[in-house]
Parts: sequence; C-alpha cells; structure tokens
Amino acid sequence: MKKAKKRRAKLDIDCFVCKSQAHCCKFGAWIDLEEAKKILSLGIKGDFFHLEIDKDFPSGYCVGTSYEDEACSFLRPDGLCAIHKVDYRHKPKTCKDFPYENNKISPLVDVLCTEFKPKRKKK
Repeated sequence: MKKAKKRRAKLDIDCFVCKSQAHCCKFGAWIDLEEAKKILSLGIKGDFFHLEIDKDFPSGYCVGTSYEDEACSFLRPDGLCAIHKVDYRHKPKTCKDFPYENNKISPLVDVLCTEFKPKRKKK
C-alpha cells in the first residue's frame, strides 16, 4: 500500500493588507530575462544585475533586481514598486508569487514576509 503524500496547502497571503509592503523587496528578486527586457522597454527607472543561466526560468536566464544585498532597484522611496505603479501585469512573476518559489515556501519567507509569520503554525 502506497502512503499518500501530504500536500501542504498554500497559505492565503494578502499583500494588500500588509503594513510593510516593501519589506519583501529589501533584497530584490531574480526574474526571467524576458520579463526584464519588457520592463526596460517600458522605460521604468531601475536596473538589473547579475545575468545568470537558470533553467528554472522560462527563457533559461535570470537577472537580479538588486546589487548584492541592497533593496530592489525598482522600489521607490514611497515604499511602492515602480513596475507595479505603471502596470501590475508587468510585475515579475517571482514578485507576484512570493512568498512562494517553485510552488514551495521561500527559504527567505521568515525574513521577508511579515504577513506569513502570524499565519504559520507553530511546531
């Protein structure tokens, strides 16, 4: 008899009620190269760094939105995302999916997501 795999249900994280919406942007994100090209074509102020080969991304390449441990270059002084301000549809998939990465809870969720902490069950 095969054991049934336990599926972890996704937690319902509502970023719009978060009191520190920019907290998850404090180290930037890795995004698909094609998304970066589209964002650049829109003329949105911000930079991309560290082009890398990564087969987890649709184009096979990703770029970072921050330099080393700095905040995302698209994070504005008012705490809002410059990409999101122009058009949410252009916001990178990894940003929209956070606090999940590849359908799993991100290893950085405890550091970056203030909404996740209260919803997590204590072990």
